This record gives sequence, C-alpha cells and structure tokens, in this order.
Amino acid sequence: MIDILSAFGLSSAAGLNAYLPLLIVGLLARFSDLITLKSPWDTLQNPWVLGVLAVLLLIEMTVDKIPAVDTLNDGIQSFVRPAAGAMLFAASGNIINDIHPALALICGLLVAGGVHVAKTTARPVVTATTLGVGNPVVSVIEDVAAAVTTVIAIVLPVVAAILVVMLLALFGRWYLRRYLRRRQSH
Repeated sequence: MIDILSAFGLSSAAGLNAYLPLLIVGLLARFSDLITLKSPWDTLQNPWVLGVLAVLLLIEMTVDKIPAVDTLNDGIQSFVRPAAGAMLFAASGNIINDIHPALALICGLLVAGGVHVAKTTARPVVTATTLGVGNPVVSVIEDVAAAVTTVIAIVLPVVAAILVVMLLALFGRWYLRRYLRRRQSH
C-alpha cells in the first residue's frame, strides 16, 4: 500500500514539472538507499540521463516563468508530463511487481495528466488576472510543490497522498467557484 501511495505522489509531481521528479528520483537512487530502481527504470540513475534531465529541467524552469511562452511550454509538456508520471508510477518501489505494468503506466499517465490539465487550466487565468506578473511566482510555487511532493512521496508517502488530495480539492473548489461565477454572469 505504501508503494502505491508513493507512486501516486511521484506521478502527481510529474504533472507539475516532468523533469524535476525524474531528476530527484534518479539522484536519490544513485546516491542514497531511499529508493531502489529496478531494470529498466534504473536507467534514470545513469550520469548521462541525469545530465540530460538537469538541462531539460533548467530549460523548463526558465521558459515556464515567461508569460505566453509558458502556455506554449504547457502544450509541449502535455505529452511529456503524463509520460513522466507513467514512468515514475511504474518505477517507484516495487509497484511494478505488485500490479500489472500496463495498469501502473495507465495510473501514472492519468494522475500526471490530471494534474497537468489542472495546471494548464489555471495558468491562463493567472496570466490574464495578473497581466503576466504572477506567472513567475506561480511557476516557482509549482516547482517547489513538485520537489517537495517528490521527496515526501519517497520519504513519507502517506503524507504525500494527503497533500495531493488536498491540492486537488483546492483546485476543484477554485474551478467550481469560477464556473458558478461565469454561469451567474450569463
């Protein structure tokens, strides 16, 4: 059960930022005993893969803070983030042995994809309401949330699961209020 909670936490973090959770998992697998990656997922701890992930992370963290460019980036990441979530779900702990690999990949895809959709839906609202000034702030918050969720998912998976549910509930509440306001104005 703990492995499943960890998998959900890792894949949800990938929905915010694909490369940060992959890099953290790869580094922790390479330099600590907190996570052990089995083949083929152990490729994440290869120095070349870690280097490429670090470069991709720097690029994403830069472009995600620029209004309009962040929207283009979110479009590109619509394919990358769910795939990263699927990889992390399947790779985390012994999850691949506990459930069918296809089911693990689908769960990761859906979780990361759902978080990504929430992020992609909220971002244009942030841009419009703050004239783009809020984008860098929100992007930093998303990056910190992805990093913290990743580490907590590995160290304290139950806490990560609670955080993910709380964040999804907050987003749902925000979206519902926005939807109801729009209906009342028409």
